Amino acid sequence: MVGSEQRTQALLGMSGLVRSVRTPEFQGVTFHEVTAKSALNHVPASSSMPFEWTVNPYRGCSHACVYCFARSTHRYLDLDAGADFDQQVVVKVNVADVLRAELAKRSWQGDLVALGTNTDPYQRAEGRYRLMPGIISALADSGTPLSILTKGTLLRRDLPQLQEAAERVPVDLSMSIAVFDDQLQKTVEPGTPTTAARLATVRAAADAGFRVTVFLMPIMPWLTDSDAQLDEALARIAEAGAAHVVYGALHLRPGAKEWFLEWIEREHPELVTGYRRFYEHASYAPAGYRKNLARRMRPLLRRHGLDSREDEDQPEQRRQASETARRARAAPDALDLTPQPALF
Repeated sequence: MVGSEQRTQALLGMSGLVRSVRTPEFQGVTFHEVTAKSALNHVPASSSMPFEWTVNPYRGCSHACVYCFARSTHRYLDLDAGADFDQQVVVKVNVADVLRAELAKRSWQGDLVALGTNTDPYQRAEGRYRLMPGIISALADSGTPLSILTKGTLLRRDLPQLQEAAERVPVDLSMSIAVFDDQLQKTVEPGTPTTAARLATVRAAADAGFRVTVFLMPIMPWLTDSDAQLDEALARIAEAGAAHVVYGALHLRPGAKEWFLEWIEREHPELVTGYRRFYEHASYAPAGYRKNLARRMRPLLRRHGLDSREDEDQPEQRRQASETARRARAAPDALDLTPQPALF
């Protein structure tokens, strides 16, 4: 792995780079401030995701979750998907202004915009840069529905603004909470707020009038997937006032896979054989495991009175979405809406 000075040098030729910053409050993290050319990202038609547009104010994430699927996106910046993803954070300092201009175009149809689908908009950097208030304001002022998925308790800062926005547009809030064992959480998600703090944020959002969804994912084989662990997790989620749960088994795409399997070898060598059997030649847990997980989850969800759905990013849904996109491309006079990679 290259040294930190070389990593910074790798970004010096980046379009829009204003400066690179290190501060004592964020030990080991470098912020690369850039001026974005665009804010709205169009999701590929072949995606199984239930939204078409996203905004990502940050690239990289100091939450440092070892399983994070977005790790491979750092390779587009000539950085690695491991430590660089955790420590080299790109900040789109003008994202709110660019977004407001894009939403003002007559071509904008007011579709749902999702935040937190790649890297977390309420990671620790948000306390320094305060990009989300401007983003929320731009979306609400333009009549655009929004959804936010986060592990960050800084969401509580913006609850009053989100309440005001919800009077004008649909606002959907989700909190990601994968691990309910404090010791495991500190090793697998070392930069995240505690589970208790995230549950308290769910309660605060519910008390503010939001029907909050909790993403209980990834559920990690042999680490967080026993009946007792799932029952405890759902009990605490329900107690916090959540209305919905989205759950799904761990999946490991290139970039995340290598980093996670290194972590397994280091922290849980007894599980190496099982994880390599599951993931060495695949990104998703075997279909049999996922079906068994769903079978066990259903009665637990009923017991705790939680509405639920499975993770929509699964092989079956992705194949169906890809086939739908293929047919659309093959239709006479079909427009090619496949987006180009949009980093900034």
